[in-house]
Amino acid sequence: MTRIALVTGGGSGIGRACAVKLAANGYEVIISGRRQVALDETVVTMGGGAGIACDVTDAAQVDALFARVVRDFGRLDVLFNNAGGNVPAAPIGDIPPEDFLKVMNVNLYGAFLCARGAFKVMRDQDPQGGRIINNGSISAHVPRPGSAPYTSSKHAITGLTRSISLDGRPFNIACGQIDIGNAASEMTLKMSDGVPQADGTMKPEPVMGVHNVASAVLHMASLPIEANVQFMTIMATTMPFVGRG
Repeated sequence: MTRIALVTGGGSGIGRACAVKLAANGYEVIISGRRQVALDETVVTMGGGAGIACDVTDAAQVDALFARVVRDFGRLDVLFNNAGGNVPAAPIGDIPPEDFLKVMNVNLYGAFLCARGAFKVMRDQDPQGGRIINNGSISAHVPRPGSAPYTSSKHAITGLTRSISLDGRPFNIACGQIDIGNAASEMTLKMSDGVPQADGTMKPEPVMGVHNVASAVLHMASLPIEANVQFMTIMATTMPFVGRG
């Protein structure tokens, strides 16, 4: 039986790479995101599947997304809960309240809505069960300077992951989290020019190919349901995370 996977934020970057990797390994892949043109480009790269425009911060749109998945594909085996965003770095005293809410609305509320939708589908389908993979971040462990909104949202994702893992046990629903550090994407282009460090300096940071993340997500997704990667950290080997940087 073909396994069905949904990747949010699938129009670019990590989401696109993971969608393409899953599709190349036998999954029927649905991607969602706000820009239909970008989704269509990913579908072409995948060689099939479906791209469905959806704002993950809109509960009605998220409900409609999962209703369409069930209608068109019959079930859902994997959700890669990947959609997210950020705002410019600033000390907490200079962060506009609306910036904090913007990040939390996408990164946490959006992730909650999508996990909620996937959980309901996986609980109610026959055979029952599935897997939810939340995209955390190195920031789920340690902050960068000036990152209060983003870091807060990613610490919260860890709590969400743990809660889903418990709630899913009676229904064969596994939940894990992948924490990614410096995967090459539009967000990491600036790192070659220097990134603020905890000691106040600006230093360039190494990055890794996004294909490494895609391979890791495929591994997590493809495990039998009796096994789960609860938390995985995948990062550029020499980036400043372990030790004193």
